[in-house]
Amino acid sequence: MSREPEYDARYLAGIDHFNRGEYFEAHEVWEDLWHECGPADRLFVQSLIQAAVALYHWGNGNRAGARRLFASGRDKMAGYRPSHWGLGVDGFWRQVGAALAGALSDDPPPGPPPPAPRIVLRHESDHDR
Repeated sequence: MSREPEYDARYLAGIDHFNRGEYFEAHEVWEDLWHECGPADRLFVQSLIQAAVALYHWGNGNRAGARRLFASGRDKMAGYRPSHWGLGVDGFWRQVGAALAGALSDDPPPGPPPPAPRIVLRHESDHDR
């Protein structure tokens, strides 16, 4: 029988903030984790921070900052595909990209804004479903 993986409490606290749309707070918690994590995971955590800050910037009308951090974070996390620490990498960035569609496009998409991204952790074997 497989066990649930154990994650750092700061990783999980950041996810809770992120899922509540508290992107600045998620960034703060993950930054604390980033300072202490090993080299193998540093870019992953930095990418999470950049996703949260991109969403924070977009919420404050900073299109350029949102675009820059989205691109940087997505690129840095590519090496962790398909899944790392229970996070389906491609699905995560699809959600963040959809939430930032107005920032990433010169022509804002019509209709209501897309739902805010949510992080749901999975077993590593579930990959990006």
